[in-house]
Amino acid sequence: MAATVAHSQALPPGLHPLQAAAMRAAGNGQQQQQQQSQQSQQRDFNDEPFDVTSRKLSVSDLVRVRTLGTGTFARVCLVRPSHGTETDRSKVYALKILRKTEVIKLKQIDHVRHERQILADVRGHPFITNYVASFSDHDFLYILLDYVPGGELFTYLRKFRRFDENMARFYAAEIVLILEHLHEHQGGIAYRDMKPENLLLDGEGHIKLVDFGFAKRLGNNESGHPVETYTLCGTPEYLAPEVIHNKGHTTAVDWWALGILIYEFLTGYPPFWHQNPIEIYKQIVEKPIVFPQEPAISDPAKDIIRQFCTVDRSRRLGNISGGAAKVKAHPFFAGVDWDAVYHKRHRGPIIPPVRYPGDAQCFDIYPEEDANRDEYTEEMVGKYDAYFKDF
Repeated sequence: MAATVAHSQALPPGLHPLQAAAMRAAGNGQQQQQQQSQQSQQRDFNDEPFDVTSRKLSVSDLVRVRTLGTGTFARVCLVRPSHGTETDRSKVYALKILRKTEVIKLKQIDHVRHERQILADVRGHPFITNYVASFSDHDFLYILLDYVPGGELFTYLRKFRRFDENMARFYAAEIVLILEHLHEHQGGIAYRDMKPENLLLDGEGHIKLVDFGFAKRLGNNESGHPVETYTLCGTPEYLAPEVIHNKGHTTAVDWWALGILIYEFLTGYPPFWHQNPIEIYKQIVEKPIVFPQEPAISDPAKDIIRQFCTVDRSRRLGNISGGAAKVKAHPFFAGVDWDAVYHKRHRGPIIPPVRYPGDAQCFDIYPEEDANRDEYTEEMVGKYDAYFKDF
């Protein structure tokens, strides 16, 4: 049904079909609504099983529930299948919707392609958002993911103001396993955007890393060393010095970001901050990390933060010989059962208030309409659609 209304001439240009369905239903009168209702019922009560991974999807296969988050050129929505058995239709997913015109205008084509491929390659890891499928239509690219209902770790950190060391260690340990997998088992994938906003909590309080828009598989050169990349990307407070200097960076940037993150877990704020990003960059490259008197931070916690946030990446923990194994052996993680961490044998220190599988109360409310509706012209189709053929 959503696909049917996507091409209506009465609708504003540039709406994605899931938005168009709702607007069409509201504006076309009672008779139209009754027809749509009958169509919906015919489809909703189709008891033939429907597996979202079994064939190429379209937006008509999904019903939009609400928006979970928005970005510069993407929107993430809670969706469910529009047909299939009752069990099929009760499932929920997160659908990332990317507007082609914005992806092109912001020069994000390579990032979007990397994101889709990397998500497909790393699916199944316990602490990474699970890729289900991808597809596209004339105006949009879509990435379908498992729904993670607990919301952003950032929200809980602001609510608690800061985490105690046991809580910080719990989340840091799960992130270490993520980085070990990306760096050492997936051909040197640099994530490049580690921050609390990109860490969601599942129903049991475990981390799920989301938003792989800046992730890139670097690989190794002939000498066995990681290949460097030069794109300036990430969030200012978490950028490693080598990114700011633009001298080439590797997966080592993720270990720096983990050090910043542990500091923020324990204090409630990052070590380098200013309203002007340029000032943040100056602090990162010029100033050492300073710890507050309150709250008190243990010596092992201070040491691991300093070792992660070492300007010379050849001496940075995680990037030195031994890799993630050296991180796991640090005194900050003394007593951690890494096998138990990987298999999620213990519930998280924060259990999100999730009432049912599709509950979205842990996410903020966002406008359901996109402000930008630039047309994806036939000229753009001819020039750029080949880049999106994998979707």
